[in-house]
Amino acid sequence: MGILSTDFIIFTLGGVGVSLLELVSVLFGLTNVFLAGRGKSINFWFGYVYAILLFTMFIQKHLYSSMLLQPISLAFTILGHYRWTHPAKDEENKKKELKVTVLNNRQRLMFVGGIVLFTVVWGFFMQWISGQFPDVFPPARRPFLDACVMGAMFTAQYLSAQKKLDCWGAWIIVNTTNIILYVSAGLVFMPIVSALYWFNAVLGFNTWKKEWRETKC
Repeated sequence: MGILSTDFIIFTLGGVGVSLLELVSVLFGLTNVFLAGRGKSINFWFGYVYAILLFTMFIQKHLYSSMLLQPISLAFTILGHYRWTHPAKDEENKKKELKVTVLNNRQRLMFVGGIVLFTVVWGFFMQWISGQFPDVFPPARRPFLDACVMGAMFTAQYLSAQKKLDCWGAWIIVNTTNIILYVSAGLVFMPIVSALYWFNAVLGFNTWKKEWRETKC
């Protein structure tokens, strides 16, 4: 049994074991979003490691659906790293990095519509694939709610990569829903982690909003 294994339990919380792999993943994830909230492009290096750790953890847990999402998250991380550090001249802030901008109302409606469409399509797909391959993809408890969270998460990751202030609203929705889902599933550690992500999203919004106002002046 390796140290970075989900079977290597280092402590229990509420009767639920927390592995070293899970704890290290959470620490890298929290560091990633904390630095992103401060507008530090170094956050992406932690994001790369975070995606790899999650991929490893989901393989060990046989959560193949969640595992397959990590390459997509990694692609958003690569996109964000490039966009933040290679802005066009009219997109630069004082640090010569990508400045914070906001969506207009039309763009917001387009992203909301995209989340709704994704929720319907992915929700039905999860129901279909669990029926076809029940041993690999057990039936989801709340397929459409899960799909909605996933759509909002991808939206938040894309908007974060583009350094749009609106991304924090999407992250707040994602983490609020995750807290509800984790608590209803009887988990203890992950709701605490999601609460930390939630507070960081609020702080990140305030920090980015300040930068956005300064850029407008």
